[in-house]
Amino acid sequence: MSLHQYVNKRILILTVDGRTLLGNLLSTDQLTNLVLTDTVERIIRTPDDDEPSTEVEHGLYLIRGDNVVVCGEVDEKIDRDIDWSKVKGEVIRDTKNA
Repeated sequence: MSLHQYVNKRILILTVDGRTLLGNLLSTDQLTNLVLTDTVERIIRTPDDDEPSTEVEHGLYLIRGDNVVVCGEVDEKIDRDIDWSKVKGEVIRDTKNA
């Protein structure tokens, strides 16, 4: 499937090491290498962690295609209405082979 339809749109990426990245897709290629702008990494804390969930800004970011597990468009209105600092959830385990 081609990701060209998502160019210049806000997307969410789950990586093989369990990271959640959001950014505006600037470019992609046939190997699913992705270039994102205005990239943030969401770090969702577990329910038993007293620390709030956070977002770490990364700006311009390159993700190698072999590190992408899931890629999808973000509904920006819904995303803006969520207070991500209060979101809690289970850790997304990595998908790397042992």
